[in-house]
Amino acid sequence: MDKPCDRVPLSLLLAYSHYIGKHNFYRKWMIQTMYSSEQEYLNNYSIHHYDIPLLSIDIAIFTLIEGKLHILLVERGDYPFKGVWALPGGFIDKQQDQDLHACALRKLTEKTGVTAPHLEQVETIGNQTRDPRGWSVTSLYMALIPYSPTSEFVEAVTDARWWPYEQALELDLAFDHHQLIETARARLKNKTAYTILPIHVLNTPFTLTQLQQTFEELLEKRIEKKSFRRRILSADLLEEVGQGLPEGGLGRIAALYQPNSNCDKHTFVWSLT
Repeated sequence: MDKPCDRVPLSLLLAYSHYIGKHNFYRKWMIQTMYSSEQEYLNNYSIHHYDIPLLSIDIAIFTLIEGKLHILLVERGDYPFKGVWALPGGFIDKQQDQDLHACALRKLTEKTGVTAPHLEQVETIGNQTRDPRGWSVTSLYMALIPYSPTSEFVEAVTDARWWPYEQALELDLAFDHHQLIETARARLKNKTAYTILPIHVLNTPFTLTQLQQTFEELLEKRIEKKSFRRRILSADLLEEVGQGLPEGGLGRIAALYQPNSNCDKHTFVWSLT
């Protein structure tokens, strides 16, 4: 049986909870004193005993329009930053989202109506200055899609628009979204150098010329034609689906291709940078 001094009254511990919460030694002592087992501790645990930051997802969605890189921005319909352009995104919902990727997929659909063939996590950013509502953490995702007009939007979005990448950086954007956009763009450029990622901004089927031009736009550099075609065709990443005119009906008849099922898993030995 515990001695009287072995167990501290709960009322006394709660009276000093603010002090205890800021001192790790006393917090450990409190836990050891109050609970006799881990299950008892978990049954009485509340996340509200600690400061909880805002948790959100932001998505940089890229496409090509007339061969130029564009990014999708939405005009915020609510405060803070009401009427200001921003990346689509929103808060994590513990009831609906099994993980961060599920949240990103949900927000992508809810706020844009867009289904992305490629969606990946880029970086997690958190600090006390990025959101005027308080300490905030966001998980930045990057999505690539072939161009399509934006559909109707819901959930605090009054407008959505494809912006040329350079013009988007000149806008007054909400939160720290300038930084997020530049971070996502750097990831896109880096992965273009050693993967087949750019196929996701092209409608299929496409020609090798269209694919090379897409690589050049995302890398911001010219690529030697013969070496590029040798690189792509020798990797067996594409399936030829016939011949025809490129999308838009301009140019000469050429071989048309579509990606095969395992192209996303391929990485090239040597980089294009």
